[in-house]
Amino acid sequence: MKRVLIVGSGTIGTQVAALFALRGFDTVMHDVSKERLEHAAGAIAGMYNELAAGGHIDAEAAAAGLERLHQEEDLGRAAVGVDLVSESVPEDIALKRAVFAQLNEVCDPDTVFTTNTSDLVPSMLADATGRPELFAAFHFHSPMRGGDVVDIMGHPGTSPAVLVLLQELAGELGQAPIVLKREHPGYVFNNLLNALTRAALELAVDDVASPETVDMAWKRVMHMPVGPFGILDMVGLDTALRIARLGAEQLQDNGLQRIVDYLAQYVEEGRLGVQSGRGFYEYARVEA
Repeated sequence: MKRVLIVGSGTIGTQVAALFALRGFDTVMHDVSKERLEHAAGAIAGMYNELAAGGHIDAEAAAAGLERLHQEEDLGRAAVGVDLVSESVPEDIALKRAVFAQLNEVCDPDTVFTTNTSDLVPSMLADATGRPELFAAFHFHSPMRGGDVVDIMGHPGTSPAVLVLLQELAGELGQAPIVLKREHPGYVFNNLLNALTRAALELAVDDVASPETVDMAWKRVMHMPVGPFGILDMVGLDTALRIARLGAEQLQDNGLQRIVDYLAQYVEEGRLGVQSGRGFYEYARVEA
């Protein structure tokens, strides 16, 4: 693995690209607009500057990472010579399937395809890739913001050799591989986190306790620095809303629908959490 293609320059896609480039991989970022790619490049430069200022990397490593990073709007040109694709487009199954179908047309036949999906499972996308045996989920947890694990989840048709390759790649990236024995939506950590945040939201929706009270209970009993509502602010209330809405629609879950209605009020007011400076709590405004 020498050259990788990151498709999608949102928050996680940008961090994944930054990690690959910093770890020595020739890294190409693709998105549908020049503006998005330029914003991502600026964000990566900012991440490297933060790491250098904190003594985690030196200036030479930061400069080398930026040298290995490339942006390309044209998918055909972006795909030339890549050994691996990491897809991080929005969680829309039709969109992801269309993107993988396009990638199959322009990538070499032996290029490994991976998805960074949080909510879907690989078998929902595998046939669209045109190379199901070379396809698996390779899911990152904010790797440039402290996350150091990556989930690896194949589908029944994934080649065992690909799963071994991804485990080795995780090690090269400084990530601990969490290998699932079978497909399961939400992987491991997300299932644990979703259970916690759903329980917290239900307490607020049912007017049992305020978000502040719920967080205080969690923090003081568990000796944790942040509670479930603080975590939701960090995740982004728009992201939390999207996940809850997807679950409510797929499962016909009335409890989740009430959570959707609750979160929608915050999102409609622009209270998205840390990213907007205000969610359940107030924050100093930070740029992506």
